[in-house]
Amino acid sequence: MSKDFFEIQDLGEHHQNLNGKFSHSWVEDNFHLEKETGRHTTTTSGTRKYLGKSIPDKFIFWFGIILILGISTIFLKSFYTQVVKGSYFYSLAENNRVRIRPIPAERGIIFDRFGKQLVQNIPDFSLSIIPQDLPSDQNKRQEIIARLADISGLTTDYIKNLLQKYKNYSYDSLVLKENLDYDTSLKIYIESAQMPGVLISGGNKRFYIYSQDDNSPSSTLSLSHVMGYLSKLNDDELEEKRSQGYLLSDNIGKTGVEKTYETELRGIYGRKKIEVNAAGQEQNIVAEEPPTPGKNLYLTIDAEAQNKMEALIKAFVDTHGPHRISGIAMDPRNGEVIAMVSWPSFNNNLFSGGISQDNYNKYLTDTNHPLFNRAIGGNTPSGSIVKPVMAAAALEEKIVDAHTTVLSNGGIHVGKWYFKDWKAGGHGTTNVTWALAWSVNTFFYYIGGGFQNFKGLGLDKMLEYMHKFNLGAKTGIDLPGETTGFLPTREWKQATRGEQWYVGDTYNLSIGQGDLLVTPLQASVWTSAVANNGTIVRPHVGLQISDTNKNIQKLDFPPTKTNIVSADTLAIVRDGMRACVLVGSCKLLQTLPFSSAGKTGTAQWSSKEPEHAWFTAFAPYENPQIEVTILIEAGGQGSTVSMPIARDFLSWWGKKYLTH
Repeated sequence: MSKDFFEIQDLGEHHQNLNGKFSHSWVEDNFHLEKETGRHTTTTSGTRKYLGKSIPDKFIFWFGIILILGISTIFLKSFYTQVVKGSYFYSLAENNRVRIRPIPAERGIIFDRFGKQLVQNIPDFSLSIIPQDLPSDQNKRQEIIARLADISGLTTDYIKNLLQKYKNYSYDSLVLKENLDYDTSLKIYIESAQMPGVLISGGNKRFYIYSQDDNSPSSTLSLSHVMGYLSKLNDDELEEKRSQGYLLSDNIGKTGVEKTYETELRGIYGRKKIEVNAAGQEQNIVAEEPPTPGKNLYLTIDAEAQNKMEALIKAFVDTHGPHRISGIAMDPRNGEVIAMVSWPSFNNNLFSGGISQDNYNKYLTDTNHPLFNRAIGGNTPSGSIVKPVMAAAALEEKIVDAHTTVLSNGGIHVGKWYFKDWKAGGHGTTNVTWALAWSVNTFFYYIGGGFQNFKGLGLDKMLEYMHKFNLGAKTGIDLPGETTGFLPTREWKQATRGEQWYVGDTYNLSIGQGDLLVTPLQASVWTSAVANNGTIVRPHVGLQISDTNKNIQKLDFPPTKTNIVSADTLAIVRDGMRACVLVGSCKLLQTLPFSSAGKTGTAQWSSKEPEHAWFTAFAPYENPQIEVTILIEAGGQGSTVSMPIARDFLSWWGKKYLTH
């Protein structure tokens, strides 16, 4: 010990203690420590010295406080980490070792009404990256990104921007390239062992069997508008569908029944719990939950009927040049769509697995807009095919009856304006049946806007009955992209053109001209209402759904309206459309081996372009089972260009459906 505390001298003395015993002791000045007993004794010098401390008490106090605080901090931090945030950090640790990866469900198959398969799922490989597993070292990360750019054909900037955009989806797969062939996939898979975060994933893509861009008889390109296609989720869809289990790498129905029946076709994803190594590569499967395949969808579409209608339309195009054409065949009893053609069409197989920018640009720049389903979304003036609706309104409101006649001598004068008939000199004395048979404009001017002492329906009543027959409203078909058409009103004209409504506007509306706009599907619906005795059916292409256990769910599409006008009224209108075939402008249908009824229409829309050519019909007349509507935009006269297509289709339909 230091002399600062004490000095001990071993004097080697033996002295006697108080008990008379001798003991050995060390003496330092006045301080005696007996070796044997350990007791302190003092000398008689009168000076005391103590065994003391050189560290101040204040220093020891604060040192103790700091020590306690330090231990407390460590304890609290350990408590927070292990107890409060224990599950969070456990999850992070598990994510570095154990991952949950989805197992996509097999998408449901789509069939036509007779069970003919329209689509199949074929194996597909994709190149993906998992951001979380990319190296944190920026140099190594950049090397992988550069290699991925070489493999995928994308730029490094694109990949970096993709990683930045979806930085909050660090454990999701970001798909860089789809539709890889097997050899390429295998090569990248082997190479990915040296590229952390790079993944080759297997899956399926859609192949639409009848949508082939060639001239083979089996190709039915127009099914693309009905079927639709799949594509990657956009940002809005991802945000909306994330809570429903959709992933960044998922495809989703974009158009057609692929979109409408997305939920049923998609199925339920399975999951597998896997162990991964430091590079995020799968090492072992811990647990697995299998997926539930999507349900199969059966359509009302008859693939043969679709093919036949498309072939007839393409034959017209081959002869007359490119045209925008719509064709619909529907069962007027229940709204089942047998065929629906919008021409030109597109090849939806080009969208399966990602369409190239060149192909997409070709579709976008095509002035005939092949991606647009004009059968349900195209808006054009109806022309004379709306006259059965006007006749029904006038009969129901007692403006005319079956015997009321009007003199057609070529047109009517209202002030300086002349509203003409299509036939020079007119049609003579005309009743409602004859007016429908020959599409006599003068008769409909009278019943629509009135003339001299004859009181017509007037605009309000005309609009009321147009609404009853579902003009100006969506039909509710189970396909995306339907439009409402347009019914002009006084208020609309004043607001948009600053003009009042004139009687001439009413005259034009009564014959389907002016500002009236309809879709081909709407025309099918109101023609069906005439055929089925007053029911507004809801057209649909979905028939039934079947699961893997073959449980059948019939899809229900109840009519939207019934008994919109009386049976007596519609009987007279049907007679007029039957007369169109027997003695009027629809005589071409007389060549059919069964009875039918129809209505032609020619809608003016431009002073420089030909008229829109309409034709609508139903058959058999006594018990209607089919309704057909054909529109050739800027095609000319409906009786000469549209009716032949309808006639040939009805002829084919009768051989298949009426002879069995």
